[in-house]
Formats: sequence, C-alpha cells, structure tokens
Amino acid sequence: MKLGQWIGLFSLIASLYILWQIRELLLLFFTAVVLAVAINQLVRRLTQFGIKRIWAVWLSLFIVITLLTGVLFLILPQFVRQFRELLLLLPTGANQIQQSLNWLEQRLNGWDIEIPDIDVLLRQIQPLATNFITQAYTLFSTSITVFLQFLLVMILTIMLLINPQPYRKGFVRFFPGFYRSRVEEILSKCAEGLGSWTIGALIEMLFIGLLSGIGLWVLGVPLVLAHAVLAGLLNFIPNIGPTLSAVLPMTVAFLDEPWKAVAVLILYIIIQNIESYWLTPTVMAKQVALLPAVTLTSQLFFTTFFGALGLLMALPLTVVVKTWIDESLFKDILDRWQQAPS
Repeated sequence: MKLGQWIGLFSLIASLYILWQIRELLLLFFTAVVLAVAINQLVRRLTQFGIKRIWAVWLSLFIVITLLTGVLFLILPQFVRQFRELLLLLPTGANQIQQSLNWLEQRLNGWDIEIPDIDVLLRQIQPLATNFITQAYTLFSTSITVFLQFLLVMILTIMLLINPQPYRKGFVRFFPGFYRSRVEEILSKCAEGLGSWTIGALIEMLFIGLLSGIGLWVLGVPLVLAHAVLAGLLNFIPNIGPTLSAVLPMTVAFLDEPWKAVAVLILYIIIQNIESYWLTPTVMAKQVALLPAVTLTSQLFFTTFFGALGLLMALPLTVVVKTWIDESLFKDILDRWQQAPS
C-alpha cells in the first residue's frame, strides 16, 4: 500500500473509533431528529392554513408539551396513590396467595408436589427487595444527567425544526460530490419513512389504549384510564412494552378479586393478538413494513450497544438503517452489479 492509502486507512479507523466513543451523543442527536420529523408532520399541516413556519413550530411544540403534561398529570398522581394502597394491601395479598396455595395443595394431595410456604418465599424475596432499593437510589442519583440529556434533545429538536437545511447540507457534504444528489434523495426517503412510522405508531397506541380501557372497564378494574394510557404508551416498545403494561393492572385486579387478574391477562393476550395479526399488518403495511424477526433483532442489537435509550429508539433506527440499505446497497450497488463477460 502507498503512503496515501495508509493515511486513508488510518483516518478511517480513527473516525470509526471516535464515532464509537461518542455513540451515546449521536443517539441523542438521532432522537432529536426523530422528534423533529414527528413534530414536523404537525407543523406542515399548520402551515397549510397560512401560518408562518416559525409560528407553526412554536404552536406545534406548545400542543405537544401540553398533551404530554396532561398525560403525565393524568397518570402519575393516580399511580402514586395506587402504589401506596398496594403497600398497605401487601399483607392482605400475601394472605390471599397463601390461601390459594393451601387450596391448591389440598387439591394436589397425593401428587407428591411440594407447595412452598409464603413466608419462605417472602424471605427469599427480601434480598431482591434490598437490591431493588439500592438500584432505585442509583437511578435517582443519575436523574440530573437524564434531565440534562432531555434538555439537550429538546434544544436540538427546536433547532432542527426551525431551520433544518444547514444541518442537512452539512451531513451531505461528508459524501463524495458525485453521490450527494443521491444522498439528498435517501434523506428524503428516510424522513418520509420516519413520518409514516410515526403515524402508524400513533394509530396503534391509540387503538391499544382504547381497547385496553374498554376491556378493563368491563372487568371493573380500578384506574381504568391510567392503565389504558400506560398500555398505549408502552406499545411504543414492541414485544417488551405490552408485557410490562399488563403487570400493574393484573396486580391491582388480583388485590381486588383474584379471578380478575386471570381475566386481565387473557384480555391483554387477546388485544396483542388482534394487534399482531390484524392491526399491524393493516396499518404498517401502508406506512413502513418491518419483519417481526428484524424488529426483535434490532431491539436486542441497539439495546446491547446503547442501553435503555437504544431500546426506545430501536424501531426508528431500524427504519433509517433499512432505508439506507435498500437505497444505497441494494439499488445503487447490488442491483446494478452486472456479471463480468467471460
């Protein structure tokens, strides 16, 4: 290799190393891009009514912040109150569990199956509870960092919304001159894909929240509205979110009447099957298509490298990566690759 080639190789390795070291900062910037693209859907609709873009941006931000604040005040106070009630009802719940285990032991008498005592289980859970408190303190101690990251994302989002062109042109300049027009096309397709995915995700979240609310209301589970909103929000995280959304309503239902917990579990299984086999193919087929295996793999991959934020942003990251692979690798290279004449 010539000296220039060695310098180019060294520069490439150094660039990749620097990008790896600042990967969390890059993910925060990507989060701001996703938020800007999502809010820009509302901005574009407001500008159609003759509102100037700068005022449409601020009005859109006001609407989004108002909605998020309303959801927060809707869920948080009720959850805090319900959590306190759960702490007070834990002894009653433990007695109910022990009675259920005793009843099951009587029915299984002669089957040589040992049912553990609830006191033994509680003693085994105690170290886990201590570890949970320690982790909670660690989480609280890092809340300032999380707040600063959130503030940075919001500032970047506003900057991208107000004047996105300089940032876009700066990104395009990293590519060779002959390919820059093509990069512009790919970026437009990425923005279109993210916008379509945002609309599809919002439709699914609304559908899941509505079905969950109706089902829990029919079953008579307390805090129907809070549970429904939580189910809709956690549906943003495929596979994992729906499972987490069922834990709290099942717990509340069990402390009310044990059979309701089973009913809630069945309800959430039915809702997720409706979403998986009807809603997602119907909605996302018109928005952006992602194979289930690709979705799960992307969640594991981005969570491994970026942590919790990587899990939240796994789907939009996958949409962007899929668009770049389709356009730059398949269409621009592999589809044009002709077999050499023999």
